[in-house]
Order: sequence, then structure tokens, then C-alpha cells
Amino acid sequence: MPIHPEVTVGHVHLKVADLDRALGFYRDVLGFEVTQRMGTSAAFLSAGGYHHHVGLNTWESKGGAPPPPGSTGLYHVAFRYPTRRALAEALHRVLEAGIVLEGAADHGVSEAIYLRDPDANGVELYWDRPESEWPRTDDGTLAMFTQRLDLDALLATREQEDGTGPA
Repeated sequence: MPIHPEVTVGHVHLKVADLDRALGFYRDVLGFEVTQRMGTSAAFLSAGGYHHHVGLNTWESKGGAPPPPGSTGLYHVAFRYPTRRALAEALHRVLEAGIVLEGAADHGVSEAIYLRDPDANGVELYWDRPESEWPRTDDGTLAMFTQRLDLDALLATREQEDGTGPA
């Protein structure tokens, strides 16, 4: 029996080495709002007033190092933006903060940028194209791909009226 179709990912909770450093990324660069802070050990952040989309804690990781290559764990957390223009604004904030991108891709169904937070957790920032535009095979299954994303064209979307379509 398949999972109920209205189930969604509610939040991600990350172990971090330094709470203030992590807040500097998730709050100050990405723009999440702190909904609750538990001293120097944990903080909860949200977009739009939800109780939390991101939890950060140092309960088992204060001063710790990222997992070494070749170990298991989180590959990345992905944050979906409502429009292409909103993604362009996020890209602008990331670049203004001097954060290096690990990649940028057009997947047909979405456009995405990839980076690391201060604890080396993978972070994807993306927007979905309308489902009617998703690439499909003749039998209707998805035909996602990975192609180079034109970051200059994405950034130019910041200047457009509604920002929902390609630049």
C-alpha cells in the first residue's frame, strides 16, 4: 500500500558544530526566521511562520567535524522556492555572502543550485517548473536530466515582473 499522497517532509534537523555559525548561514544568508532558540545548544527556524522547517543543534556535535568522505549520512537538504524569481533572489544572497557554489543544474522539472553550509552539509536551493512542462517519455514517465544552468540568466530573473518562467 503506498504512502498517503498528502504526506510531505515537515522539517530537517541538523547536527552542527557551532550554533551561531550555523545561524549565520540559515538565518542571515538564506533568510529563515528563528522561531525558538534554546540557549547555545539549539535553534528552530522557519519560512512564513511555521513552527520550524530547520532545526539546528549541538547536542552531540558541538565543536565536531563533518563526516569524512566515504561515510553515510545526509547527502543534501533541498529547499523549494515558489518561483524562479525567488530562487534568483536566493542565489543573489548566497553570492553576496561569498559562498561558493558546488554546482547548478537544469533538471527539466526544476532548476537548482548546490552549496554547502558551514558544517559541510549539502544544501540544494531550487524551484519546480509547472508540472505541465515536465519532460516525459512517450509512455508518460518522467524524463529528468541534468544540464548546465545559466546563472546569469537566472539572476536576470530578479528584474522580471513575475519571475515564474524562464528568463
